[in-house]
Amino acid sequence: MRIDHAIFGVAALLPAVVGTTCDIFQAAPEGVPCVAAHSTVRALYAKYDGPLYQVRRASDNETQDVPVLTAGGFANAASQDKFCADTDCVIWRIYDQSPNANHLDIAPPGGAHEQEDSPVNATREKLTVGGHEVYGAFFEGGQGYRIDKGNGVAQGNDPETIYVVVNGQHYNSGCCFDYGNAESNNMDTGAGSMEALYFGNSSGWGHGQGSGPWIMADLENGLWPANTKHYDGNIPMTSEFVTGVLKGETYGFALKGGDAQQGGLTTLYSGPRPIGYQPMKKQGSIILGIGGDNSDSAMGTFYEGVVTQGFASDATDALVQA
Repeated sequence: MRIDHAIFGVAALLPAVVGTTCDIFQAAPEGVPCVAAHSTVRALYAKYDGPLYQVRRASDNETQDVPVLTAGGFANAASQDKFCADTDCVIWRIYDQSPNANHLDIAPPGGAHEQEDSPVNATREKLTVGGHEVYGAFFEGGQGYRIDKGNGVAQGNDPETIYVVVNGQHYNSGCCFDYGNAESNNMDTGAGSMEALYFGNSSGWGHGQGSGPWIMADLENGLWPANTKHYDGNIPMTSEFVTGVLKGETYGFALKGGDAQQGGLTTLYSGPRPIGYQPMKKQGSIILGIGGDNSDSAMGTFYEGVVTQGFASDATDALVQA
């Protein structure tokens, strides 16, 4: 699905099957239903007709939900524009479209940053998708979202799949532009406490080939391009819009990435976990834009992401990307 030239000079393309990402996971023969589905752009189920996110305006601190235009369709950004006219707005909540109600609210204090994070500017990035103006979640540092007690999210060594679409041109080396599974108490509780997909060019804990940006696994106390701290098989993802996949199974994990505009996914790593990370100790929180201990110096732009139950097959990954 090619989409229109975006406002502010951003050209974009999100995955080809509009509104059905979670339908594909649900229908997969291996059984990998979404347990969380977040997007500021579109519905991730063909029949979803509820709110995508909530904005709050500065003039009177009132809030309003931003719904889809039609079931399975794009965000009704015009409703946001009207509500936010002549004032500033922030994204106050990103709704979970799955039945599990894993809504993402502003991240609370944590071990690395002992204050509540800030919300993102709701109008910082506007783009046009399939003829519809929509907004991304543009993180500029000090901003993050979280649900501490996730419902149905993998715990312990349970398998899961994490999928995202992010802006491939907006990133930094700060910790940590993550989406995925993290600690339930906002503290660093040691290796294996997290399984979140990271995008950026941080190289202090681990890195792939070249200078990035890379898709890596934040497994706590390390950003892993593979089961070693340096892995040339994990190539930079430099397209304008990037699809990222992190899959955790019983004895290992896999990373994939690709151009969200065209082509398939490249396997960046598939194999055992690093020493000290098996078995995993996942806790079932979900984070966005931050590390598990509320490290919040990262930058990035998020369009959509899902967390599933179970380890998706390569065939299912390909269908989601197609």
